Amino acid sequence: MFVHFQGIVLNTIRYSDRQNIVRVLTDEMGLVSFAVAQGPGRGARALAAALMPLSVIEAVANVRPGRELASMRDVRRSLDTGNIYANPVKTAVAMYVTELLWHTIVGQQRDRALFEYVLSAIEVLNGMERGAANFHLCFTFGLAARLGIRPDMATYSDGSWFDMEGGVFSRYPAERGQWLPPERARVIVLLSRMTMRNLHLFRFTREQRNEVLTTMLNYFRLHHPAVGTMRSVEVLRQVFD
Repeated sequence: MFVHFQGIVLNTIRYSDRQNIVRVLTDEMGLVSFAVAQGPGRGARALAAALMPLSVIEAVANVRPGRELASMRDVRRSLDTGNIYANPVKTAVAMYVTELLWHTIVGQQRDRALFEYVLSAIEVLNGMERGAANFHLCFTFGLAARLGIRPDMATYSDGSWFDMEGGVFSRYPAERGQWLPPERARVIVLLSRMTMRNLHLFRFTREQRNEVLTTMLNYFRLHHPAVGTMRSVEVLRQVFD
């Protein structure tokens, strides 16, 4: 079956001397793994350049029932994301975004809302001139909503504790479970007010930014254990140090 799709490249893994596996979040098929030829030829090099992480592409997929790997042809970039890789901060953020997505959408079926969210975020990151240091925080909180684990902000009141497992706020924490005390629970409230349009207005010290990210990733790990240890987080900390 041939399917024309728009996709967002998440990562590329060496499969053999002649092939790589490219994992792509698509608008029509969800997450798909493609077998892509590699080599020293001009065509292979051009294709590799088009399949950088967070590249937005259009192509035609050949999907065959019973096969884990699909193939694709007529690949072209549908968005020039060169600004991301021309900026070291944006590059580090892109590494984080692709790693977080890969850990949280394994086996993801078609989800147009999720695809549109990630695509819109890439467009913002590529074009933004300020606020890139907060982008990963805003993206992570927004992704939680698309994955169905957004904290229930309607349960918040000043002085509340945050139940990391239940995703709700309460005036009185239970004896069991993982709870954030009120001073740390306010971080969740702060993130809920951040958008792609206003993220440049939020000011954090290096320590605060690290604490916010650590809190959000701990929350993700409770709901998506596959997140585990993310190598890109250390890169982010070095860039923002």
